[in-house]
Amino acid sequence: MSKMEDASATATATAAPKAQQLETYRAYIVTWNVGSRFPDNISLRQLLGLHDDASGKADDEDLPDIYAIGLQEVNAQPQHQVIGLFKEDPWTHKAKQLLRGYNYVAVKTEQMQGLLLTMFVRRQHVEHLKDMEAEFTRTGFGGIWGNKGAVSIRFTLYGCGLSFVVAHLAAHDHQLDERIEDYKQILENHHYHVKRYREIYDHDYVFWFGDLNFRLNGSDTATEVRDALRDEQQHDALIQRDQLYDVREKSQMAFQVLHERLPAFPPTFKFKEGTSDYDLKRRPAWTDRIMYAVQPSNRQPGMQLAIEQCSYKSHPAYNISDHKPVTSDFTLKLYPNYRAPGVTFTPLSVWLIGDENTVEYRKQIEFDEGPNDWIAIYGIEYASLAHYVAYEYVNQAESPTSSDSNQERDYFDTPAPHHRSERHHHRNRQRLRRQQVANEELVRLDFADDVELRHGEQYVLIYFRSTGLRGVTSVSGISAPFVAEKRSGSPHRTEYHVD
Repeated sequence: MSKMEDASATATATAAPKAQQLETYRAYIVTWNVGSRFPDNISLRQLLGLHDDASGKADDEDLPDIYAIGLQEVNAQPQHQVIGLFKEDPWTHKAKQLLRGYNYVAVKTEQMQGLLLTMFVRRQHVEHLKDMEAEFTRTGFGGIWGNKGAVSIRFTLYGCGLSFVVAHLAAHDHQLDERIEDYKQILENHHYHVKRYREIYDHDYVFWFGDLNFRLNGSDTATEVRDALRDEQQHDALIQRDQLYDVREKSQMAFQVLHERLPAFPPTFKFKEGTSDYDLKRRPAWTDRIMYAVQPSNRQPGMQLAIEQCSYKSHPAYNISDHKPVTSDFTLKLYPNYRAPGVTFTPLSVWLIGDENTVEYRKQIEFDEGPNDWIAIYGIEYASLAHYVAYEYVNQAESPTSSDSNQERDYFDTPAPHHRSERHHHRNRQRLRRQQVANEELVRLDFADDVELRHGEQYVLIYFRSTGLRGVTSVSGISAPFVAEKRSGSPHRTEYHVD
């Protein structure tokens, strides 16, 4: 396991070549135990830090590059889990509908019962996402039940590996040992399938957050803690008794490689639902936390990575559960000019609806094509990588497999084959053609004639490299926009809405 070094390291990129310069990006982390409630009749704007200026629009320069929204106790009753197989989780949907107006794309979601993690990035970063992978670890009831544990999403962005872990650990004051054991189980069982980034702490940046359920040491009553909180001078004395601070900084029995600005906000648990009054059935505690770590020299020894926790606060106006949400805004250094090998699409001026259409792209020799690569069609304003209109596998182009329109799948990286009649393709015609051109390979792939696009609307193609290992997927190329048109005199086709 790699040892994280101090997070206050500063960048020293002045002597580095231009191609390896460091630049600053922003990540915004949210954790909230929503107590099985749905996001009805609430706005997420304040929670996501979307403060508009006088014109009614947020300043682009103030918007994060990455959002990580981690929720606990999402309603996970069987009927809702069944619905979730076919429809987006209400919390993810609500965040997506808000963030799409600011040009964000939901790139990955992972859920384990009540634990939910959704990642959003600004649209200009999508084509630089590599090796996206989700993982989960159950710790409830000896590791057989997912009511406690962790889910994570990792990816590489601009040459740096990032891991986002949201956890829900054992509850109650006296269960400190169980919380420490939960942490150790997560580390032991969480394994990725990406070279160089097999474990959580192998990453350049790690964000670990959630309802970690750490309470206060001591025997004072809930009333005594509440009364002490009314005296600001006693806040520091209380936080020194915080169990997470104790195990991280003093005993170093858990989370010792992570950093955290100690909370300056009141305890976020436990409240009477619908109010900001503490429920004295439990002692108030800072159960909801956000931590981070960086390996400054993990990639370029002469160019140290760095991270800063710029804000760390709770949001007391949200009162639908017995927890208050917590957010933290970070700045971090990445390599903006880092470019991984990929594909370049030949511009496609028009897509003829009802015809077979040929997609052409150039593949760099050093690009390692995966066995399950696929190309998907998205509406120009797509808000989620899970919402493609149609797709074709690259290396399965000889078989009649593709998708119906407007599919939504949890694991968008491996679409389920949809068998259809061979009448959609000419018999005995090769649908995938390869040609060597200088130091590149020119590839032409035919899409079937039953891809239903809307006349006059714009779309893009996205090439996904998929290794087939636990859904590890990279975005390896995005085409320029093209328009879909009906051939003159073609019969009417049903139109529908796409993202």
